[in-house]
Amino acid sequence: MSKKFNPETLCVQAGWTPKKGEPRVLPIYQSTTFKYDTSEQMARLFDLEESGYFYTRLQNPTNDAVAAKIAALEGGVAAMLTASGQAANFYAIFNICQAGDHFVCSSSIYGGTFNLFAVTLKKLGIEVTFVSPDAPDEEIEKAFQANTKALFGESISNPSLEVLDIEKFARIAHKQGVPLIVDNTFPTPINCRPFEWGADIVVHSTTKYMDGHATSVGGCIVDSGNFDWDAHADKFPGLCTPDESYHGLTYSKAFGKMAYITKATAQLMRDLGSTQSPQNAFLLNIGLETLHLRMPQHCKNALAVATYLHNNDKVAWVNYCGLPDNKYYELAQKYMPNGSCGVISFGLKGGREVSIRFMDALQLVAIVTHVADARTCVLHPASHTHRQLTDEQLLEAGVRPDLIRLSVGIENADDIITDIEQALEQI
Repeated sequence: MSKKFNPETLCVQAGWTPKKGEPRVLPIYQSTTFKYDTSEQMARLFDLEESGYFYTRLQNPTNDAVAAKIAALEGGVAAMLTASGQAANFYAIFNICQAGDHFVCSSSIYGGTFNLFAVTLKKLGIEVTFVSPDAPDEEIEKAFQANTKALFGESISNPSLEVLDIEKFARIAHKQGVPLIVDNTFPTPINCRPFEWGADIVVHSTTKYMDGHATSVGGCIVDSGNFDWDAHADKFPGLCTPDESYHGLTYSKAFGKMAYITKATAQLMRDLGSTQSPQNAFLLNIGLETLHLRMPQHCKNALAVATYLHNNDKVAWVNYCGLPDNKYYELAQKYMPNGSCGVISFGLKGGREVSIRFMDALQLVAIVTHVADARTCVLHPASHTHRQLTDEQLLEAGVRPDLIRLSVGIENADDIITDIEQALEQI
């Protein structure tokens, strides 16, 4: 579907355009394999000489339709669904890095991604250097090495909720001849479009707002098609030199702007799997159809709740970039003028024990490990996901012992605030 359409229309219509007599709703192609009439037809698919479907681990019509919708929303040329957001992050890096390579990453990222990059990729021979996203250009540039292949950051970090200066990061990455990869999970393309600010590749945990209903784990990688791989061919041999597993095909030459996603699909998904199931892609598509309606409500409710917390005497601090006195307010207004996301972090006077009593007193708001779906939910990392750490270790990891992560849903804001209010009265 043409990019001339507005995001609201793309949410509903992009990806699947039925022909005469075909289903109006995107079908679930629940099949592992696909039939062809001749051996030659199948051979051309395996040699990447033609586009088509032969095995769902690589491509599936349901998945491709949903990936095309997300690509249209982000303004990219192509996208690939993965089984999880973590798989998307792994493939985004591994598609251009190999043993002996290095990349630079914002230190303000999701803890699972931090561990993936710092521990698991290290076991594969890929090193990472973490930098403060608020550091000046010169300091970040010092982290780059001769073998650096990418710069990575989150548009809004989870759970610290720091706003990435995308334009600054893009300027630094391109000066060093590498792509900028941005995880755009929290704002989604409804509120932030990183490609418009110079990012080259975008990743998502579609498990969050895109799905919106906590039904399906998934991820997505979107390529802008803007990074010139051949201009830096010495840095990216996987894309710019022959792939012997495909009879010497060179992705940048054979596929142009589609090179990055084609390689990720034909090589990484072929060898490693992590395919999103067609059933989950179908459910994701249903969520995407209302993304443009849900995101404004999440943001409206979150601002109301953040304002209430900001004015409550029992609250020690509130972090939400929609508040005018927030450190990242100006950056948020630049990159996300229509709203950021529905996630707030805050702390209560009295610390960890008070936080636990507050959460246990909530009635409408649920204690869950999930975030960013239609229902309001809450998590205290020090008591849950990071409970093995001491207070000192928590601070080293960038998680305050009193930090409460509140994911504000799309219920009535007054009802959410009433539940918070009655819980605060009990501490």
